[in-house]
Amino acid sequence: MALDELLEIALRATGSSRAVAFLWEGDRGGLAVAGSRGVDADEIPALEQVVAAADHPVQLAATERLHTSGPAGGEASGTLSAWPIVVGRDGIEEPVGALALVAESDIGPDHAERIGAIADLIGLTVDRSRLLGEAGEQVDWIERVANSDSLTGLANARTLVRVLELEVARAARQGSSVGVAVFDIDDLGSINDRVGRRVGDDILREVAAVLAETVRYVDTVGRLGGDEFALVAPGAASTTVAGRIVERVAGRSIGELSVTVSAGVAAFPADGSTAEDLIAAATAALHAAQAVGPGTLAEATREVEASGHGGNGPRA
Repeated sequence: MALDELLEIALRATGSSRAVAFLWEGDRGGLAVAGSRGVDADEIPALEQVVAAADHPVQLAATERLHTSGPAGGEASGTLSAWPIVVGRDGIEEPVGALALVAESDIGPDHAERIGAIADLIGLTVDRSRLLGEAGEQVDWIERVANSDSLTGLANARTLVRVLELEVARAARQGSSVGVAVFDIDDLGSINDRVGRRVGDDILREVAAVLAETVRYVDTVGRLGGDEFALVAPGAASTTVAGRIVERVAGRSIGELSVTVSAGVAAFPADGSTAEDLIAAATAALHAAQAVGPGTLAEATREVEASGHGGNGPRA
């Protein structure tokens, strides 16, 4: 069943004035309107900006996978209710967005259960589109979701490894080099415990933004998982680029928090001949860097250097 049909069913079932399906857009790292009923096209940019707030019911539904509600706000009046949209594959459930309805009053438990089922059907529709390659922009969006980390919008771990495999194969053919850097946000677990996971998520997004802003056009950056990121850098510039990232993160405050990252760098062919070997070597270098202190960079086969902790700073 098509997304538009499901939104129409949700409207009729609840008597709502608006129904909107938001899906994660990997390029932008935020929620984008994938389909709507009762919303003018010229309202959509403002609507996407409003739901980007961390405490907005749509954002909470999409990130926390909870049924949430609150005042509609904006051009609409009444109550906005939101349900998570989830895609399941190989026993793993991936939140891909949220379904939002605007009605005059709260949607009752009976209707809420029915709309939750419709949100699940939207998830199945998204998944089916991914598998079958349905036409147009939806296919492009689904491919981005498959290759992107939903929180940060960067490449996900699977995509990073595949890019690294291709770059290693290219470097082996051409007799050139490729570097890998693994970054870890220093003490993010303590920050989460102290000020909450939402702030931790903001930090992850901010660090992701620094990576995206700092790397070269030929580089690939992504999230390995948790608070770890990685850089794949063709050529011999990985240490230089990684050092700039370490410096720029340290120079950017997030709210009242000062955040740093530590980094480990490895290079093909000196530190490994496969993607797996290079990531392991970079991770080992990262652990050596962390042993020195926060905001530190280390190379797999060379000495550790520190940024702002008594060392000479990352090698530029």
